[in-house]
Amino acid sequence: MLKLEDARRIIDAAEKKAIEIGQPMNIAVVDEGANLISHIRMDKAWIGSINIAINKAFTARAFNISTKELADNSQPGDQFYGIHVSNHDRVMIFAGGIPLKDQNGVVIGAIGVSGGSGVQDQTVAEAGAAAHTC
Repeated sequence: MLKLEDARRIIDAAEKKAIEIGQPMNIAVVDEGANLISHIRMDKAWIGSINIAINKAFTARAFNISTKELADNSQPGDQFYGIHVSNHDRVMIFAGGIPLKDQNGVVIGAIGVSGGSGVQDQTVAEAGAAAHTC
């Protein structure tokens, strides 16, 4: 079970990476029910990315797959094509959302990051997710 202190540690690690790469971000962590535990908007991060970060975390938890992987499988002709319009348009199909697992491999939440390029969002999300496993 993810707690607020876990979410803070995950967000701190992600924020540190965002500062390192010089890109302000929105960073969100959700619990096993895809409910928001915590979110930050770094100074100068896009306002429009607030909901995107939260929804990336929701998507990663709702489907237990990274949004990057989901994007790869949701192109025209692929198995998840059209999934982005499900769940009241909350499904995000670009990089930056990663499920968080416990020691037994059970998904217990997710991180979502938005505010840069897909590569930047994924890099920051990976830094946050790595802090969870420490």
